[in-house]
Amino acid sequence: MPGVSRKPVTALLKRWRQGDSTALEKLLPLVYSELRRIAAQHLRREKPNHTLQPTALVHEVYLKLVEQHRIEWQNRAQFFGVTAQLVRRILVDHARTKCAAKRGGAALTVTLDDAVSEPTRQDIDLMKLDDALLSLAAKDQQQSRVVELRFFGGLSIEEAAEVLGISPSTVKRDWAAAKAWLYRDMSSR
Repeated sequence: MPGVSRKPVTALLKRWRQGDSTALEKLLPLVYSELRRIAAQHLRREKPNHTLQPTALVHEVYLKLVEQHRIEWQNRAQFFGVTAQLVRRILVDHARTKCAAKRGGAALTVTLDDAVSEPTRQDIDLMKLDDALLSLAAKDQQQSRVVELRFFGGLSIEEAAEVLGISPSTVKRDWAAAKAWLYRDMSSR
């Protein structure tokens, strides 16, 4: 999470957890550029006629964050982990709504990672990916979470390791195994 200082973010999260409603307002400017970078990264992968813009995605994430009353905020890494889950939900919901509006029209596609498809880049249906991640979570929750953090959260290996409280080498192994499993699962759907 380049450019996002740990101490002010963690302090504001703790104040927010303790009921200080102004803390979230002070937090947003500190994390906005990183959230916008993550949103822009995802939306660059979308079809050119995609209607959701990075700013709108960040605003939807913010609205969902405001609703998070039961989270015991610990630190900046956990915050970006939660935002990864929110980005996933928003993008998948957007894809489902768009497909429903078209009565089963073509689903929105994104690229999971150049390494998922061997050897060429493959477009992946967000709804298929979400279904596959749910199946993977039933098999291995940690691998599913690694994909969510790396793909939807835009976190590096080291950042994902920090969020999950595991070593970077474990994240690398889980990332590789999860990509292979998702590739097989999604290819068979």
